Amino acid sequence: MYGIIPRISSQLAIIMNTIGSLVIDIEGKELTTEERELVAHPLVGGIILFSRNYESRHQLKNLCYQLRLARKGPLLIMVDQEGGRVQRFKAEFTRLPPMADFGKIYNSNPAAACQAAQECGYHMASELLSVGIDLSLAPVLDLNKGLNAAIGDRAFHRDPQVVIPLAQSLIRGMYGAGMAAVGKHFPGHGGVTLDSHVAIPVDGRTLSTIESDDLIPFTGLIQAGIPALMAAHIIFPEVDDLPVGFSSRWLKDILRTHLKFTGTIFSDDLNMEGANISPHYADRVQAAREAGCDFALLCNNRKGVIAVLNNLPHELHRVSQEKWGILQGEQKRYEPV
Repeated sequence: MYGIIPRISSQLAIIMNTIGSLVIDIEGKELTTEERELVAHPLVGGIILFSRNYESRHQLKNLCYQLRLARKGPLLIMVDQEGGRVQRFKAEFTRLPPMADFGKIYNSNPAAACQAAQECGYHMASELLSVGIDLSLAPVLDLNKGLNAAIGDRAFHRDPQVVIPLAQSLIRGMYGAGMAAVGKHFPGHGGVTLDSHVAIPVDGRTLSTIESDDLIPFTGLIQAGIPALMAAHIIFPEVDDLPVGFSSRWLKDILRTHLKFTGTIFSDDLNMEGANISPHYADRVQAAREAGCDFALLCNNRKGVIAVLNNLPHELHRVSQEKWGILQGEQKRYEPV
């Protein structure tokens, strides 16, 4: 009888130290009854917020508190608060410049550009943490080659050797405030013209060509210890026939083994056309998981989310504390306001 106790304790410890791998969205500025049930589902481990979820800092802080109350356990709350075109919360928040602005400054004054990027990272992170948000999915590590309008001025620069110090500076500011960083979109979205939100981009370059250009910022930031990366929905047929977020060749062989990345891997939104490997969203989540993604994002598709929750065993879609714990914001005391 006594021999069973350690086994039960061990299993409980595993459950308590893991969270679900699915990141979902909510529809409005307050939680509905259905959404409380979704947030509480063991397959869910994160919530991503959008502009439609925001009215004021007061409202947002209450929403984050209600999300954590509904979960009754660890939950990562995140947002795309990059700056420029991609800043979900604007009123009562600092208006952040597009990252390309720092690149322009860098051309004439590298030290000033890095200082400005660090200050930007600090302000962005501290404001989000103060309302209960753990993560901004930033920085963009793609190169601005003038090809992809979806990236454009979200990228720091065309030169990968300029992207590295600017991204490191922004991240240094984020870390100073208490927020981890998520670099995107591995291995680089700047070499295609199509937008993966509405199409499946194909990049015909060889791996060696990518390694000598787009991959340089990711390699540099991995060596610097970035804790998380997001995979792109792009097919590189010279490397693999599958989009990167579904490719074990990219995520396990290249990212994990070759580049020695030990951090957390996020899929990009599996509702995007670039992720359309199957009409069944459970298939997409399963495929991303098998390829090596720790977290799978599924946004703006409530029916898809419910189908995933109904069809995938949550026990097989868990993320260890080693992977999610480092992504929690340092301000962990969230009180109602």
